[in-house]
Amino acid sequence: MKRIILGALAGGIVFFIWSAIIHMSPLGMVGITSLPDPAYEALKTNVPRSGLYFFPGVETHPTPEQQKAWEEKLKAGPYGILVYTAGPGAAMAAKQLISELVTDLVAAFIAACIIALIAAAWLRRALIVALLGAFGWISLLLSYWIWYNFPTAYILNEGLTEIVGWFIAGLVIAKIVPAR
Repeated sequence: MKRIILGALAGGIVFFIWSAIIHMSPLGMVGITSLPDPAYEALKTNVPRSGLYFFPGVETHPTPEQQKAWEEKLKAGPYGILVYTAGPGAAMAAKQLISELVTDLVAAFIAACIIALIAAAWLRRALIVALLGAFGWISLLLSYWIWYNFPTAYILNEGLTEIVGWFIAGLVIAKIVPAR
């Protein structure tokens, strides 16, 4: 168990650093566009609460007429989703960085536990960790691309970040955690 924990700590830190490098480089903005100032000001004025918004909006239990009107708005466009925080924020708050590191450590612990169960060579076990990254990317981010039209460049860049990052972390984890 000690080697699993050490592998998770090392792998989680390696992935955190990899992710930070990617997100602080020009690759971190691939597929992301800033809202124009008038739209930003309109949000501040018209959206008082933080939340995940879908637009055009629709009632929770629409009548057939409301449903038809919503579908017409959707066909006419624009449509999308918006993650919105009404209050002040910081570019890189300590809470966000610590939370990201913790989630990376937990994910690396899961990978280390799986690697500990596998009797395979070092590189193969590292590739398994990369496949775990691919699994997460495919199961979550590709759904965002399919259902919410997230930009293709953004989705592909996140795939690169996850798969390559978890491969690099997997190299470290597989080196520390012995094969079964």
